[in-house]
Amino acid sequence: MQFSRFGEPAEVAEIVEVDAPGEPGPGRVNVRVLASPINPADLLNMEGRYGAELPPLPQTQGAEGVGRVIAVGEGVENVKVGDLVTPPARGLWREIVQGPAGGLTALPADADILQLSMLRANPATAWLMLKDYVALQPGDWVIQNAANSAVGRHVIRLSKSQGWKTVNVVRRPELIDELTALGADAVLVEGEDLDKRVRAATGRKLPKLAIDAIGGVSVQRLARATADGGMVVNYGLLSGDPLMIDARETVFRDITLRGFWLAPWFGNTDPREIAATYAFLGRKMAEGLLHVPVEATYPLDRVKEAVAHAGRDGRNGKVIITMGEDD
Repeated sequence: MQFSRFGEPAEVAEIVEVDAPGEPGPGRVNVRVLASPINPADLLNMEGRYGAELPPLPQTQGAEGVGRVIAVGEGVENVKVGDLVTPPARGLWREIVQGPAGGLTALPADADILQLSMLRANPATAWLMLKDYVALQPGDWVIQNAANSAVGRHVIRLSKSQGWKTVNVVRRPELIDELTALGADAVLVEGEDLDKRVRAATGRKLPKLAIDAIGGVSVQRLARATADGGMVVNYGLLSGDPLMIDARETVFRDITLRGFWLAPWFGNTDPREIAATYAFLGRKMAEGLLHVPVEATYPLDRVKEAVAHAGRDGRNGKVIITMGEDD
């Protein structure tokens, strides 16, 4: 899939034939892509609304996926032909990709392919936001909005596994039972008096960490529901509005606002730590701890339908592009 102009994803996406990558050089691998989900960032990028600068065109989307190693270059020892891996590049809405082997780890062969396709971005985003900003202890609370999203579901399950409690903010009351069954300790509907309801739900033990995917006034609502000296970590802008936070929170309550983007982590982190992170998350996925509902799959040649479906409101699961048989 390639797009040569910015606009409505279903209008700008097109299927093109390109040359397959050649044999991998030293330290590189070729991977046959099997599946890749459609994330909000993919759609925003195609619309020209993602990142600090517009990317050069033409572009291929697909920030995460799963594939099988089909060739390895000289010196590659951490993976072998036949291993399932998170492909070592971006632009995964294609059949074959080539990239560096550093940071790759073999994923569990018995895990579900569609679930593994969603390993690279959202589970890692959830896990790194939970562990890298605030030193959480068992019994501590975390609050997040967009809690029914893929990242939100991972935050719930990973927090539960570590003994951390979660307050989960949603827009639709019908999601309360679903997220409670997933392990959420409290599920609240977004609204003006959120901080009062959080105090009641937590026994006045306010969260040290807040995770925001929406932006706009939602940031302020989370900040008011966060303990003094706590932190709000923003990783998304679903509202399309600038982040809003009152000086009463930053000055008088020492609330910190930080942004999270996964991409720099790959460039700034030791490949061994990257591999260990994905080995940990891959095991959790194989055990069934990390699981995201899948609403639909589409073959690559129906990408226009796929991105249109992914852009609908009220979905109950991910839309995933599949690249063909695992052969």
